[in-house]
Amino acid sequence: MRELYLECYSGISGDMSVAALLDAGADKEYLLKTLATMPLTGYEVKITRVKKNGIDSCDFNVVLDSGHENHDHDMEYLYGHLNGEGHTHNFENVHSHTHSAHHSHRGLKEIYSIIEQTQLTENAEKLAKKIFRILAEAEAKAHATDIENVHFHEVGAVDSIVDIVAFAVCFDNLHIDRVYVPGISEGTGTIRCQHGIIPVPVPAVLNITSAYNIELSNTNIKGELVTPTGAAIVAAVRTDTALPQHFTIKKTGYGAGKREYELPGVLRAMLIESNSESLDENADLIYKLETDIDDCSSEILGYTMERLYKAGAREVHFLPIYMKKNRPAYELVVICCKEDITTMENIIFEETTTIGIRRCAMKRTILPRKIEKVSTPYGEIDVKVCTLPNGKVKRYPEYETIKSICEAENVPLRDIIGNIGE
Repeated sequence: MRELYLECYSGISGDMSVAALLDAGADKEYLLKTLATMPLTGYEVKITRVKKNGIDSCDFNVVLDSGHENHDHDMEYLYGHLNGEGHTHNFENVHSHTHSAHHSHRGLKEIYSIIEQTQLTENAEKLAKKIFRILAEAEAKAHATDIENVHFHEVGAVDSIVDIVAFAVCFDNLHIDRVYVPGISEGTGTIRCQHGIIPVPVPAVLNITSAYNIELSNTNIKGELVTPTGAAIVAAVRTDTALPQHFTIKKTGYGAGKREYELPGVLRAMLIESNSESLDENADLIYKLETDIDDCSSEILGYTMERLYKAGAREVHFLPIYMKKNRPAYELVVICCKEDITTMENIIFEETTTIGIRRCAMKRTILPRKIEKVSTPYGEIDVKVCTLPNGKVKRYPEYETIKSICEAENVPLRDIIGNIGE
């Protein structure tokens, strides 16, 4: 497995995350080529080396033109109010101009459209959308609305969109299977944003860390160390909170932040390998949630299943059962990761009539796997290659890949599968 440890002692942001993965080995040229397909203008990407408190780091910088500038890295704009009322007055016109720029009011559907028009792999597209959905949910809660009515401000800006898509590309390029994030360090005080001066952590960060059980550590640094984008990235990719007891470090990447604080302002990303005595690489831990429901319509149960899958459930199914008074009913079973438990339970409580959910942790054995390209008479397809404990290899075609070929070529599914040997 490819394992990643994100050490967020200086917080985390979108540009820091991209830079850290680039420094850890993600393909720079592939990233730039992919970003060039985005239907966005008003920016250019610069990837350079910088020193942060003497630490040599990668810097991923989305440079905006004057029409798209949002002052996200302008320390005087962000914190000038701390030096006196005069600074607040000086930035009123700047704030008004930034707020009125066209990029300040993108909705989730518009951002999804931008992602879909970019030449991304299926995994990268899913991850980018997942990060934005997490942000949409956090903003919707902050403004007491639903995600379809959220109009992003800072997060809808060009640089934030590029940061998130770039992170998804780099993450997919490194083929990461497991991500360890024990917690993230945050600052204190206040910061200026599109809505005015607000306390740190900002509402979106609070909502994300609360929903996904992300532990925050107070550094007593005056300023925002964790941006909403950074928090959403952690929520989207983290699989574990505790590092393995023994591991070796294969590669280390440093991603530089743009803001200047007392801390170095870098995100450290380590590609690690768990030692056999601390973690069986073929073992994993998964959680099962279950509840019995006898008074919900099939429409509600079907919609609940859709929401659970969209939120990251590994599996969802219903089992027919009989309850008290011989009532026909269903047992809803959800398989998910530990960090998704709260989200899954919230959906079940919101959508169904249940008042209680059972939970248990289960060990499972998973086979090492990788994705390979296989040529068939109908073109190239993605195949999942799994290795059994006895060394035997099995190949399973990825359904979505062959489905698209079947639809384009008007051929039966079995004809393509028959061209893939074990």
